[in-house]
Amino acid sequence: MNFRILMLGDLIGRPGRKVIRENLKKMISDDRIDLVIANGENASGGSGLIESAAKDLFESGIDVITSGNHIWNKKEINSFLDNYPNIVRPANYPETLPGKGTVLFEHPEKKVKTGIINLMGRVFMSPIDSPLTAAIREIEKLRGLGADVIVVDFHAEATAEKEALGIYLSDKIELFAGTHTHVQTSDEKIVNGRMGYITDLGRCGSFHSVIGFDPADSIRNMITSIPQSYVPAKNDPSIEGIVADIDTAKKKCVSVRRFRKIFQ
Repeated sequence: MNFRILMLGDLIGRPGRKVIRENLKKMISDDRIDLVIANGENASGGSGLIESAAKDLFESGIDVITSGNHIWNKKEINSFLDNYPNIVRPANYPETLPGKGTVLFEHPEKKVKTGIINLMGRVFMSPIDSPLTAAIREIEKLRGLGADVIVVDFHAEATAEKEALGIYLSDKIELFAGTHTHVQTSDEKIVNGRMGYITDLGRCGSFHSVIGFDPADSIRNMITSIPQSYVPAKNDPSIEGIVADIDTAKKKCVSVRRFRKIFQ
């Protein structure tokens, strides 16, 4: 059976949510998408996630929201994260924190069980447990629960760290995508004859911007060295990500396609 997954790059604030709300359901219909995964850690004001924004994203057609280091930036997250199993935070955070690092999503018609794992990198990031150790632990757990497909969102800064973890997991999972840098890479490929891969999915929000934010803030920071409040840019709304086809019988990715859609 062919199972088609759409993975979306980091959603940047209200402009990112708006372009998803207005266009995602048509994309799902046109491309016959079975599962939509999106990184939502910047969906509220460009940093963090509040409950109303999460509901908006689910209503727009997203099935699972992944995250990263900014998931904790809005204090409200602590009050609702445990109530939403389809919002995951990096699995290599301490288990004492709210939320879980994985979710097992079952397609209502095809009955395909997809395990989604969220991990965070350690290079140029805050100290955290090993993503490799957490990955193996969560993969074994999901396979034990009957996962037909396993997808990893690796939220990391360094390209080399993403490539290294991707290769390490290439005989264990079906799809691997990096997030966090908000700049889409052009290296989509199938690794080890089995695993779909891209170093970074990109972003959903303003295309002609500084990683989705108003360029004036970044330029002002560069000139003055004074911290700025970064505001999501509104121009040139875009959606970036990949579409991957998984052969569930052979447990391998058979195609991965990178895309960018800019809406005027």
